[in-house]
Amino acid sequence: MARGTKRWLAAIGLAGVLTLSAAVPAQAATGGNNDFGCRPSAAHPNPVVLLHGTFATYYEDLNFLQADLAARGYCTFSLTYGAYPQFPFAGGLKPVAESSLEIKAFVEKVRAATGAAKVDVVGHSEGGLQSLYLAKMQGIQRELGQVVAIAPPTHGANASGLLTLAYTLLGKSTWDTIVKTIGLPIFADELDGGAAIVALNTGPVAQPGIGYTIITSRYDELVTPTETSFVREPGVRNQYVQDFCPVDPVGHIGEAYDLNVWHLVRNALDPANAAPIKVCAAGSPG
Repeated sequence: MARGTKRWLAAIGLAGVLTLSAAVPAQAATGGNNDFGCRPSAAHPNPVVLLHGTFATYYEDLNFLQADLAARGYCTFSLTYGAYPQFPFAGGLKPVAESSLEIKAFVEKVRAATGAAKVDVVGHSEGGLQSLYLAKMQGIQRELGQVVAIAPPTHGANASGLLTLAYTLLGKSTWDTIVKTIGLPIFADELDGGAAIVALNTGPVAQPGIGYTIITSRYDELVTPTETSFVREPGVRNQYVQDFCPVDPVGHIGEAYDLNVWHLVRNALDPANAAPIKVCAAGSPG
């Protein structure tokens, strides 16, 4: 099934949920996404920057989660990072380090515009990796409150062994040359041994003063082994969706749209008011 079709199937069931979300009493005058006039409330003092995955954009991937958070009173912001000017319809393609500079500038813009002391960052897939990389590598630790990474390839992903096979057949050097030549250097960065993975995992990933939550599914088929998402360091919350909703079959793309994941994200952003999931939803496999 094509990636776009999977996203559509995962999202179509949310229309009713978003209608209900719109009825949630707002606790800040958010005005929707990327409202730089938004002023965070006492209930949600940190604006939230959402980071999409590879091949996605700010308006597709975490856009439904963004709308849900905005309806609940958060100031929410997002950008398409890592896109080429000649083809702005797909982001997350450039090297992680290069995209991270775009994200850093955006986070600082959000913080300055809103007057917030700190910004929370929520990312899915590559966006999750970017959130962890940003917090460690860009020198803005004091500007970040919570980092919530959904299915990040923290230690490198093998896509159910397919990328490992490519390495084995072609060799790392040849693979890296091919993906860089066709304009997809991210596929060299995200694998085990990739530049971004090595940089992130040299020394501790988690930085002092930041709250970390890693969320993934046992049925994720792209960021595999699924354990590769987790940061096994003091103070980091590592969560499988199935620890809370055992029968949720949600896969990698579906995690961006999964109502159980959204609940865990909200708990991570506001741990003082974290609530259990009372009724589990069934997310989209794949």
